Amino acid sequence: MNRLPNLLTGLRVALALFTFFALAGAAVLSERLTPATQFALERWAFWAFVVAALTDFVDGWLARRLNAATVWGSILDPIADKVLVCGVILGLLSLGPNAAVAVPAALILFREFTVSALREVAAGKGISLPVTLLAKWKTTLQLVALGAELLVACWAAFSLPNDPAVLGPATMGAHIMLWLAALVTLVTGAQYWEQARRALSPPAGAA
Repeated sequence: MNRLPNLLTGLRVALALFTFFALAGAAVLSERLTPATQFALERWAFWAFVVAALTDFVDGWLARRLNAATVWGSILDPIADKVLVCGVILGLLSLGPNAAVAVPAALILFREFTVSALREVAAGKGISLPVTLLAKWKTTLQLVALGAELLVACWAAFSLPNDPAVLGPATMGAHIMLWLAALVTLVTGAQYWEQARRALSPPAGAA
């Protein structure tokens, strides 16, 4: 049972990769696939993403509940989160150009890679950048927003009513959530940057 949290984290990575390849396959092979197969891939991608996102909440809770927190788990968990977020963003972008998605998605990717590089540099100097409370909520907001965007992008695959009165507000709501997630993501990136700047700056008066 103590290995269950790490297994769930590993499952999240696998599901993230499946989500990306299913969406990319549905887009790239669209001319060779039947509509039914293409829609099936999109539905599988959506549900794989939902399950993967749920494991993000469950694995941490189980680790605390079972007193099974490990160094490996603390390393793998944020990696799994970033793989999931980046995977679904790239999968969404593969479905077609959409500026309302591409711009906030690019900002999120820019922040994630920048902070990862910043952490690596800081770790090389023996400095740890603690996760902020806002950063924890940031991941939740990203997953909810990306899930909404994925549902809207795969709307036809679920045979949902193609009524502008329904699809229009749903699309607008998804875009607003994604832009909000991008804004919070950038704020947390600035927080990490300030942490790193203070930690890496020489003490006042140092030669």
